[in-house]
Amino acid sequence: MSKTMKAAVLNKPMEIEIQDVGIPVPKNNEALLRVHCIGICGSDVHFYEHGRIGRYVVEKPLILGHELSGEVIEIGEDVKNLKVGDRVAVEPGIPCGDCDYCRSGKYNLCPDVQFMATPPVDGAWTEYVTVKSEFLYKLPENVTYEQGALIEPLSVGFHAMRRGKVGPGDTLLITGLGPIGLLAIEAAKMFGVTEIYGSDVVEFRRELALQMGVKGVVDPSKGSVKDQISELNAGKEIDVLIETSGNARAVSESIHSVKRGGRIVYVGMPTVDSISMDMMSMVDAELDMMGIFRYVNTYEDAIQSLGHPLVDLEKVITDKYPLSEINKAIDIARNQKETSIKIMIYPNPEDI
Repeated sequence: MSKTMKAAVLNKPMEIEIQDVGIPVPKNNEALLRVHCIGICGSDVHFYEHGRIGRYVVEKPLILGHELSGEVIEIGEDVKNLKVGDRVAVEPGIPCGDCDYCRSGKYNLCPDVQFMATPPVDGAWTEYVTVKSEFLYKLPENVTYEQGALIEPLSVGFHAMRRGKVGPGDTLLITGLGPIGLLAIEAAKMFGVTEIYGSDVVEFRRELALQMGVKGVVDPSKGSVKDQISELNAGKEIDVLIETSGNARAVSESIHSVKRGGRIVYVGMPTVDSISMDMMSMVDAELDMMGIFRYVNTYEDAIQSLGHPLVDLEKVITDKYPLSEINKAIDIARNQKETSIKIMIYPNPEDI
């Protein structure tokens, strides 16, 4: 095997080029993977456009990408849970393991987590990548590499369902039907929910949500989401709202879209620092409001739940490109949001 590989390197905002870089060597507790496919995430696009997300700043060339699956081709001498040839999904955040958050099981809140494609940690828009073996999860024979790569964004929805204590008897509303919102529909199915509604301003996304099994969809630009949902379901109130858009208006109005005693889970990252909320109504209605940060302890359960007969993750994949065409793929992700949802990248074009 060659000692170099192709990688898509972000040199500075709005400039990515394919470069030859060294193939990483796995440490004793790591495995070397051949990357099969990897998704483009909204955070990748944001780093590409702006060179930063909050306190995370691209200060040197960076490889993006963190939604991936691949094949184990080499293991470190201490790795016991994997063997060469295993097909795996990758959990891209490696926590410290020693802080109070890690010890309490909330390792997603670890302040020292090393997360792929978050400066200064390189991601996986490459042919090969090394990952600590305990964050690699074997894929069953019936699970595709594409589904394996989608476990990462699916996990966000999975974690949201757990935080919102979602169950089969709940009526659920998902606001924002981008990749995370659409995959939250699949996560809701895994939790036994059948009464699911969606809200988005883009018709293509609403239509796709209907294809994925929601009971109804509404356009928030056409008036009150609560009133539109009420017309769809004969006045039945919403038990749980999963807010994935990050839109300030959607966040602010969420309080008025659920029933008294209802639950709201905030997933989407707002584009502004502060949003006005009707706190008097929140208190009066005794609402449970909670945020989520990524996910925690989701991968094994999410992979097992792929066996659900109604779950079909791959409906969100609208585009596939080889790594060599990464600039074209990013351009589509940035500028064709009304027709494109999840774009998959393949380091080996023959895998498409």
